[in-house]
Amino acid sequence: MTKDFKSTFADKRKNMNEKLIAFDRLLGIMDELREKCPWDKKQTIESIRHLTIEETYELSDAILENDTDKIKKELGDLLLHIVFYSRIASETHQFNITNVCNSLCEKLIHRHPHIYGNVKVKDEHEVKKNWEQLKLKEGKEKKSTLDGVPISLPSLIKAQRIQEKARNVGFDWEKSEQVLAKVHEEFNELQIEINNKGKVEDEFGDLLFSLINYARFIDVNPEDALEKTNKKFIKRFKYLEEQSAKDGKKLGEMSLAEMDVYWNRAKQL
Repeated sequence: MTKDFKSTFADKRKNMNEKLIAFDRLLGIMDELREKCPWDKKQTIESIRHLTIEETYELSDAILENDTDKIKKELGDLLLHIVFYSRIASETHQFNITNVCNSLCEKLIHRHPHIYGNVKVKDEHEVKKNWEQLKLKEGKEKKSTLDGVPISLPSLIKAQRIQEKARNVGFDWEKSEQVLAKVHEEFNELQIEINNKGKVEDEFGDLLFSLINYARFIDVNPEDALEKTNKKFIKRFKYLEEQSAKDGKKLGEMSLAEMDVYWNRAKQL
């Protein structure tokens, strides 16, 4: 055994010990809070569900802002929830954190036969395809490839997941040009039905769905793209509010042309 190998092995062992100590510390604190804190003692799996959703969105914001300190904090908050759920379930002997970790490990091993088995893959697309096929085989109660898409997902993200799952079983366009043509087709149908209250909503939904599909083909995440545009609009609108107020003007009393002057300035920032 070489000196370099011994050194590397020692470093890995030290790093692993530090991780185990940190995780054990977290579990100990969770146990103590559950036993002694009035608020923590009162919580149930159902009562913290909405908080978990909120924490997930806060993590999403931190990622979009590329704020590594905030990402670290929000990941910690999510980890707390995982530990919290597991502690609550352990009290009624449903499952515990050990079960959660082992179940995840077994799933990851099973879903990566190209790492832990003899399956060969060319790229990440084949990895995703194998993953979805294995999920379908595992879920005996599921009758459709799309049954794995959570009902409560926001509509835009749900559309992405539906399209990805359909793609993984071969139901997809071949070229981005075909999808772009579909976008134009749906836009034209929307224009035709624009004054038809019974159909305009359906046509608008079809257009959005096709745009999300096109985003996938040009390697753009539509959720991220839309959120960045939201943030850009907010930044420019706040500039419009602040700068017009400094000039003694009120938005409700300004013409659109007057507001456009400030808006165009904001676009230059």
